[in-house]
Parts: sequence; structure tokens; C-alpha cells
Amino acid sequence: MSILTFAKWIGEMAPDWVVALPESLQRLCFQFFQVFIYENRWQFFTDGLTMTFTVTIGALILGVIIGMIVAIVRSTHDSSRGKPNIILRFFNSICKIYVTVLRGTPLMVQLLIMGFVVMVPKGEVETVMCAIITLGINSGAYVAEIARSGIMSINAGQMEAGRSLGLNYRQTMTYIIIPQAFKNILPALGNELIALLKETSLVTVIALQDVTKAAQVIVSKTYTATIPYVSLAIIYLVLVIILTKLLGILERRLRASDKR
Repeated sequence: MSILTFAKWIGEMAPDWVVALPESLQRLCFQFFQVFIYENRWQFFTDGLTMTFTVTIGALILGVIIGMIVAIVRSTHDSSRGKPNIILRFFNSICKIYVTVLRGTPLMVQLLIMGFVVMVPKGEVETVMCAIITLGINSGAYVAEIARSGIMSINAGQMEAGRSLGLNYRQTMTYIIIPQAFKNILPALGNELIALLKETSLVTVIALQDVTKAAQVIVSKTYTATIPYVSLAIIYLVLVIILTKLLGILERRLRASDKR
């Protein structure tokens, strides 16, 4: 299809109320039409949002699993009475190296290494998995420190009380320590979720078609950057506001349950 020009749009497609506007506003309406309406380009954004949500949710699940495992290993090592056994010291050292490396290198560099050196995905599914694994591993390093601080903030008497009731270490951590720690670290975990959502914009470096890539594609088609990129910023802003509200509701409910 031929490139849609401003003159053609005004002469053939623009509604009367747009024709009556000053030329500057006409051009703004034309850009909006190009970006969202012409050839159903709004579907680029909806498809990109689907991919963004997929990567965010997948990376969050993976990051929480990795982070909790690392946090339990490190908190167990740090709270051990006397000298920890050699196996625990070994795994603690591995966890410390993992946290140091992942927190000390840029996420974009990690994506480039995973996308072009380690995994080298060939298709879309493989690229999605590469993005989820990379962001999940990166997020796990931050979740680990958040969770470790939450676990260490619980009084040591809670562990002793659980053990005195006949619970083993795993049961005490599962039913007593971690639920209490979760309430303490919820605000920090919420911030990590929000940061993870925004960091998905970096997956464009491995050619994943997320919402940021959708805006870039539209810019390449329309040769205008204002509306696509401003719209992209608004989309992320709205998503963050919604997440913040939902996390606030969850925090209030948890506080209310403590008062009962």
C-alpha cells in the first residue's frame, strides 16, 4: 500500500471537524491516525503488551523461585550456630557469587550474552524463553537479597518455637518464618515487580516483539516519533499506576489481618 500523505488524508479521509482545525492540530490528528488507526496499527501495541505481560509474569515466577532458594541458603548459613558444614558453606559461596555477578552487570549486557552467546534463539518461542530466563535470573538476585533481609528480620525465637513444636527446619521455614517475612518484604517485592515490568523494554535487543518494539516498528512505518514514543511512555505509566494501586490494596489487607 502506498504511503499515506497528510494532503491525501485531509482531502479524502479526515472528518469535517478535523478539517476545521488549525493546521498544527490537523497534523497532530494525522499522526494519531497514522499511529493507531491506519492499517489497524493499534494491534502492534496490543500484541506487544501481550508479549510484555508474558515475559514479566514468567520472569517474576522464575525470579521468586530462584530468589527464595538463594535467600534460604544464605540466611541459613548466616544464622548457623558455630561453624557451618562444608556443604552449606559451598552453596553459600555459589549464591554470593551469583548475587554479586548478576547485580554487578547491566541487564542489557546479560541479555546480549544470553541472546547471542549462550542460547542464540532461532524462533519466537525460543526468544521468549531467552528473555524470561535472563530477566528471571537477573530478578532472582534482587529478590534473594530482599527475601534474605526479610527472613533475617524475624526473631530467632520463632525458629526455636517451631522446632519445639516438633516441626523440622523445612516446615518451620514454610509455615512460620516465610509467611511473616513475606509481609515485611511485600513493599520491596512490589518495587521489584514494577522494575521488572519496565526492564522488559530491554528485550528489544534480542529482537523480541514487546510493546517497546511495537513503538519502534510504528516509527519506522510513519517516520514520526512523537506519538508512538509518548504513547509508549503513557502505557508504561498506566501499568505502573495500576500495579501500585493493587499492591497498596494487598498491603492494607495484610495489615488488617494482623489486627484481628
